[in-house]
Amino acid sequence: MVNSLSGRFLILTIIFVMIAEIFIFVPSVARFREDYLRARLERAQIASLAVEVDAMISPALEAELLENAEVYNVVLRRDEIRQLALSSKLPAPIAATYDMRAPSGVTLIADALGTLVQKEDRIIRVIGNPVRDGGQLIEITMDERPMQAAMREYGRNILILSAFISVMTAGLLFLSVQILLVRPIKGVVAHMQSYAKAPEDARQIITPTARVRELRDAEVALQMMQTQLTGALRQKERLAQLGGAVAKVSHDLRNIMTSAQLFTDRIGGSDDPLVKRMAPKLVNSITRAVNLCETTLAFGRVDEPAPALTRVNLSRIVEDVIDSERLAAGDYPLSFAEDIPATMTLRADGEQLYRVIFNLVRNARQAIMATGEPGEIGLHADEDELIWRLTVRDTGPGMPQKAREHLFQPFQGGVRKGGAGLGLVIAADLIRGHGGRLELRDTSAQGTTFVIQLPKADLALADTAQ
Repeated sequence: MVNSLSGRFLILTIIFVMIAEIFIFVPSVARFREDYLRARLERAQIASLAVEVDAMISPALEAELLENAEVYNVVLRRDEIRQLALSSKLPAPIAATYDMRAPSGVTLIADALGTLVQKEDRIIRVIGNPVRDGGQLIEITMDERPMQAAMREYGRNILILSAFISVMTAGLLFLSVQILLVRPIKGVVAHMQSYAKAPEDARQIITPTARVRELRDAEVALQMMQTQLTGALRQKERLAQLGGAVAKVSHDLRNIMTSAQLFTDRIGGSDDPLVKRMAPKLVNSITRAVNLCETTLAFGRVDEPAPALTRVNLSRIVEDVIDSERLAAGDYPLSFAEDIPATMTLRADGEQLYRVIFNLVRNARQAIMATGEPGEIGLHADEDELIWRLTVRDTGPGMPQKAREHLFQPFQGGVRKGGAGLGLVIAADLIRGHGGRLELRDTSAQGTTFVIQLPKADLALADTAQ
């Protein structure tokens, strides 16, 4: 009960209602005491009327009048004359005097609490105003014990009633919480447990049904999270299957490319000048394809080698990429602008850096050719004391919003129809392996610009490895 939401709500409700009843109880008891004393004053005034009729009343009648009024003495003041109307012997001295003519609320409450906690039998004097202009002042002496007993019985009844109201209120609130909160929460928990057993099953995704706004918001948020998680798990499964298929294809393709490499080596011995000029580029392309297949197989075994850092000439790598893309562009009106210092030497893995630049330039070429308009691809390199920087820009149509949002996410950032959306992901991973960064500098209707940054310090590589 204490550890449950509804149980704690029940206990707190009882406590709060009892606290509220205490604030009601104190003024109620004070008002009861005030009414009790004023009633005694009125009864004493009525008893004194017998003296007005007959000044010589018998002692027996006087004692009966005082007993019915529950007082010992009655004093009336009329026309500035103080007159003892009725009197009897006091059993004890007067212990306290209370003026009921114009008491404040604080005084009434304090006097009432004092009466409740009083343990001794006391004789008290009460002063008040006579009713219906029956005089200037009326004063009585009375025993406090009957009033105290009546006040305690009244207070006991209030407490019993308060407890009953508290229990009834708490019970109704308990049922309301069970129906409006606890039961829907248990339903959400049951959905979560059911979903956890089979997160790939879309039928286990919760359907929002709560009518309470906050609970419905929670159900909607849970539904979105489960939908995204189910989609991610399905994509992960497909990626795992695709990875296995790619590994098999790469294995067979590596064998085929190895055979092609042997034939290319023989072609290199030809005396034809054109063959001699083109054969080295063909050999390099086939070698890169073989290395890529071997790297894919290594990635499938989750042991892809780290970049083999050596000193490479950036101008030669860019030249190989542009020569390849010029062949792919054919007669299309596409120009290439190179601003690469011929002596710039980077510390990088030449093959991986080639793949990065090739992916960026190929994406730019395909984007420009898709428009059917002439275009240009420019490559600019510079360096400072900390980094080498290579900028690849194009005059293409820019990247759509969806591609920018999922730029480096596999199978989601593709722009070209039929593209897998892996080129930039691969490029970013390779640059990250060098301790560098690939970022989209700008994209608009005037073109797109990517920047590759590679650190010069070995410390950056060490930090990335950690």
